[in-house]
Amino acid sequence: MLTIVFDLDGTLIDTAPDLIDTLNVTLMREGLPEVPYETARPLIGGGARGMIERALASEGRFSSKAEVDRLYAAFVAHYGEHIADRSRAFPQLEVALDGLSAEGHRLAVCTNKLEWLSIRLLNALQLAGRFAAVCGQDTFGVQKPDPEIFRRTVLRAGGQPQQAIMVGDSATDVRTARAAEVPVVAVDFGYSDVPIATLRPDHIISSFAQLPAVVSELRRATNVVDDQHFIGHKG
Repeated sequence: MLTIVFDLDGTLIDTAPDLIDTLNVTLMREGLPEVPYETARPLIGGGARGMIERALASEGRFSSKAEVDRLYAAFVAHYGEHIADRSRAFPQLEVALDGLSAEGHRLAVCTNKLEWLSIRLLNALQLAGRFAAVCGQDTFGVQKPDPEIFRRTVLRAGGQPQQAIMVGDSATDVRTARAAEVPVVAVDFGYSDVPIATLRPDHIISSFAQLPAVVSELRRATNVVDDQHFIGHKG
């Protein structure tokens, strides 16, 4: 069977409310105006540092590395205490995970969020136990789109990198999958700052209810033989 590797923010979990709340708390402590929700939501895929830098730039404020580091530390401290105030799993997620697990697939998370924050979030939502591995930007010292974080996540989950699929919501996830030479399924309800179809993933889903059937189709298309050998994806 396959190892199905999920992105976290904007893919498994709608984390935007808590991330944006934290961004605005951080900015207001600096005497800066809040960023409207709809403006900030597409920035999430660039990570917390990127959100902070772009928010500062929008106010014409020069941001040195030291300043961004300071604000990022304040962001993480606040976010860690409010990580699941309003964040929730996307609809139909748990049903899809149940179905995939019942078919024998391994499930893992590969995110550019810090590992401890990722585990805290999944624990808060009672989802952590569903995943054989949860790996973040600090787990291996590399982050997406470097394919090494994907490969190491699969190995930590007990799978083989050639027998894996990426599920994500952004250009970073698509680039990671292409670099790792595995299929990629994109959700269209995440935080991509461009229309997801323009990234040309192998499949696009609008609900997790569609994922088990797509995984079955990808297994057939990528020549999984006897559930043991995954020849690979030519994307």
